[in-house]
Amino acid sequence: MSRDWQKDIEFLKSLQSELNSQANDCQAAPRFWAVGDYRWVECLEDNAERHYVYLPDAAESYEVDSYLKDIEEDGDLSGEELQEFKEIGCPDSALDWIQTYRDEDAYLIPTRKEHFIRENTMFLTKAEAKRHIELNHYHYTNEAHTYAMTAWRAPVVERLLQILHEFEFDSLYPKEETK
Repeated sequence: MSRDWQKDIEFLKSLQSELNSQANDCQAAPRFWAVGDYRWVECLEDNAERHYVYLPDAAESYEVDSYLKDIEEDGDLSGEELQEFKEIGCPDSALDWIQTYRDEDAYLIPTRKEHFIRENTMFLTKAEAKRHIELNHYHYTNEAHTYAMTAWRAPVVERLLQILHEFEFDSLYPKEETK
């Protein structure tokens, strides 16, 4: 089976056009795109943006506000429980209530949102990275986005991308076949 080199050349011309016209996202060449996303990571208390509570009896952790909302929606609180529940105003008072009424060994885990680059993502064009995120959204948070990066001190990548940017692909056709 013979390969259709003309289709390959047309693909390279199309890729070149896209590479030469896409935004660079303020990133130096040679550039490529990856998927950037966010995750919650443990941190020092002073840097906390939100808290999780770990319940050893259940061997589970929950985001504090969500956990309290679930308790409130269940509506199974007795008089004293309910009164003290209504007085919760911060993560520490939430922990006191949880230790009193749910799990005495519970503890808070301070967390902050951290940006990171998703593994196994590398795209030559921003458009392809966007399509990948759209088609695979279920693998990412709703904050996933394209993230431009430089292949720093990578001479092979730099040369390949320079060829893709500058080569006259029409020169591969005989003069009468130029597309």
